[in-house]
Amino acid sequence: MTSKLGLKLYDTLTREKRPFRPIDPSRVRMYVCGPTVYDHAHIGNARPVVVFDVLFRLLRQIYGAGHVVYVRNITDVDDKINARAAERNIPIRELTEETYANFKADVAALGCLPPTVEPRATEHIDEMKTLIERLVANGCAYVAQGHVLFHVAAMADYGRLSNRSLDEMLAGARVEVAPYKKDPMDFVLWKPSKDGEPGWPSPCGIDTPGRPGWHIECSAMSWKHLGETFDIHGGGIDLVFPHHENEIAQSRCAFHTSVMANYWMHNGFLQVEGEKMSKSLGNFLTIDGLLKDWPGEVLRFNMLRTHYRQPIDWTLRGLEESFASLRGLMDGVEAPQPGPIAPGVLEALCDDLNTPKAIAELHAMHGRREQAALAATLAALGFARRPQSRRQVDEAAIVALIEERRAARAAKDFAQSDRIRDELQAMGVILKDSKSGTTWELAP
Repeated sequence: MTSKLGLKLYDTLTREKRPFRPIDPSRVRMYVCGPTVYDHAHIGNARPVVVFDVLFRLLRQIYGAGHVVYVRNITDVDDKINARAAERNIPIRELTEETYANFKADVAALGCLPPTVEPRATEHIDEMKTLIERLVANGCAYVAQGHVLFHVAAMADYGRLSNRSLDEMLAGARVEVAPYKKDPMDFVLWKPSKDGEPGWPSPCGIDTPGRPGWHIECSAMSWKHLGETFDIHGGGIDLVFPHHENEIAQSRCAFHTSVMANYWMHNGFLQVEGEKMSKSLGNFLTIDGLLKDWPGEVLRFNMLRTHYRQPIDWTLRGLEESFASLRGLMDGVEAPQPGPIAPGVLEALCDDLNTPKAIAELHAMHGRREQAALAATLAALGFARRPQSRRQVDEAAIVALIEERRAARAAKDFAQSDRIRDELQAMGVILKDSKSGTTWELAP
């Protein structure tokens, strides 16, 4: 097995690739920002889920499955959630439960393991209020007109993660202009709830109900489940500023620590066919929409062909190449079971998750006919089956139609038998009849 000191990760905060040394090798801790559950997740949302699933699997391989704690939160209180629930005229809880269930189904289809802990923001309000009161008590936050705001000037090296000056951050940020702010960059920790919005008893002696700001949620949930300082904090590069910058400020000032996490990891942007993804351009791709046309394994493989820190251009041609490449890799691999990751693949992944190099090694293993090691490695990386076809099909429906055709043939109803055969053919199903029965496969 690779030395535990062989893993190197790029740290956004220090801007260098560093050897990974966990605070406690018997409890390696990672936090990744999860979805805001108001709508179907798009393929850009899938990128951090897949990237950090690979890291989770790698850490489990190196340190042992029982020694890695992966926390990915669910944001279930947010302005977008309130607006969407009102638009659909349904209770907020109904919307968040439905959307969360859709998200879980989507990422499971992408071959992602469930995190160790998946905390909800609404179940950690007490922890948020505790942090807020600490920040007010030590002079890093203040109460103004029913709000509690973090005073950015209290954080001496605010902006270090995004590597921006205060002027640059102010120019690039969408900051709320409010007369009660001491400084335009100060951000909300707690705010009053409007009529019809979720609300909780407020901290700091405020006598009206309120709700938390977005940034304090992750500080509270990571503290609750991983401690004041932990190993890895991850997310998309779009979260570097202001979300992760503000998390660092809150947590460090609340706990008087020099760091919040020892390694900050961010995946690059995703665009579609060379353009930024947007509904107005008609190129807004949801995970569940793509899964109607492509196997989850192909979407996962396509994501990993690009190094996680680089931008990725999501294209139809790329998906077709990934489909062909993965099918070729898994020729002769029927039902792989997870095992040790092969040394060459492990070495590539230990170099800051170099998945393109790992995929090249998988192809080399296929060429060397190392089928057993290849099967175990593919399964360990989340590829449980060979994609049969681009088209997604209902296997139970196919089996039922084949049985119906068998019964028709037994009754010498050949017209019905032929009709069923044609229906299956239209679904892309190829039948093979023999003395022992009928088998089927999907057309390539």
